[in-house]
Amino acid sequence: MRPPRKWLMFTVLVMTSLAWGQLTDGERSAVTILENYEVIPNITYLVANNHENKLDIYRPNTAKSPTPVVMFIHGGGWVEDNKEEDVLDLLPYLQMGFAAVNVEYRLAKVSLAPAAVEDCLCALHWVGLNAKKYNFDLSKIIVTGGSAGGHLALTTAMIPPSAGFENECAYHEDENWDGPWTNARPNVAAVVNWFGITDVADMLEGAPNTRSYAVAWFGSLPNREDLARRLSPLTYVRSGLPPIITIHGDADHVVPYVQALRLQDALNKAGVKNQLVTIHGAGHGDFNLDQEMKAFEAIKAFLAGLGITPVAK
Repeated sequence: MRPPRKWLMFTVLVMTSLAWGQLTDGERSAVTILENYEVIPNITYLVANNHENKLDIYRPNTAKSPTPVVMFIHGGGWVEDNKEEDVLDLLPYLQMGFAAVNVEYRLAKVSLAPAAVEDCLCALHWVGLNAKKYNFDLSKIIVTGGSAGGHLALTTAMIPPSAGFENECAYHEDENWDGPWTNARPNVAAVVNWFGITDVADMLEGAPNTRSYAVAWFGSLPNREDLARRLSPLTYVRSGLPPIITIHGDADHVVPYVQALRLQDALNKAGVKNQLVTIHGAGHGDFNLDQEMKAFEAIKAFLAGLGITPVAK
């Protein structure tokens, strides 16, 4: 649903440089990540409809205390892409010292809505259940993603257990967990929303901003309009939500910029700390280097203001 961020391809330069002394500061940073991070790929966090949902872990191997963690959810309109597609988007967070959990979920060809939302909620449960094993700091969980991934980041942080989308998470194999299964879901400390969908119902057939990917996600389900409202972040805006920073181009024709404005307005009225970073003239994630830097500078400052900072090494 969106082009890759080409500036992150600086990692290629690291592989082709002849000596450490020839590396730029950015390349040195990438080498440091390679040396100091452990990768644990393809962990099954949920089996649903006979489909194994997997995630990858990237964690600093030199951390002396529990590490802030970013849970990353890929985009693709709920109908395409995979967790490997946007893996380079994790680099700025790794450079800041975070651990990362890169999540895949059921696409429409496997299961229609609300499967993707259910899966990401279960991935958050998994993070809570496995925090001690992987040295995650549960007081500093960030959820992020772009486009449909932004939508799923928002719903993961905003949808309450009472909405009924976490029943898939009830069974797990952690024999050390002896509390109510709903208590396994940790609180999210912040959401970094990259041009995510905030009103799903507005994108269904016949709605003002109809989008084919949204129509495909619901297929011929009989209760599409009601379910779409139940899966819309705007439905769950209320006081007490985690802080949310949104990055959105005001020329985005895939996810209308007005959805970011509506989210900002609703969050302001509810008294939820939030920030909208508008990328003027930009479309659906096709940001240039300066625009990307502007966005990440804002994200870093936003997280620092919340006390979510890298762990001591």
